Amino acid sequence: MKLKYFLIAAAAFAAPLAMTAPAQADGGVYVGVNQGNVALGGYDSVSYFRGDGVPVMGSARFTVEHDGAEFHFASQENADAFQADPDAYAPQYGGHCAWAMSRGSLAPGDPQVYKIVDGKLYLNVNRQVQRMWFEDIPGFIEKANAAWTQIPDGKRFGD
Repeated sequence: MKLKYFLIAAAAFAAPLAMTAPAQADGGVYVGVNQGNVALGGYDSVSYFRGDGVPVMGSARFTVEHDGAEFHFASQENADAFQADPDAYAPQYGGHCAWAMSRGSLAPGDPQVYKIVDGKLYLNVNRQVQRMWFEDIPGFIEKANAAWTQIPDGKRFGD
């Protein structure tokens, strides 16, 4: 069984990591690969929590700087909500994959592969990994929280 997880994880991480490396903003929020300094690949982080919970693409017209990254929003209302309480809307682990973080590893989170748990946004690197994460979300979050605090700030983003 462990070999199965290892093989799935190895395949899941190999392709995206071979093509690109995680990017970072100066202050520490993971920014989408090939998206410059834009967090969540340009998706509106507030949209995950509103309406039908399906993320929508933000616009550079509604931008909020947070932890050195630009967060884009679909509306001024969402930008204002984020600015009032960014910790309520920013992704956990700087936008890195929650399952990988539970193993003390960094992998870029895919803004379209996510789950809201206890009011927090968690991303996974892909759907295969997300299926494994679904098997024990509370356990993986507990491990990821502990691992995140052990990673030095300068190493959290692929340095």
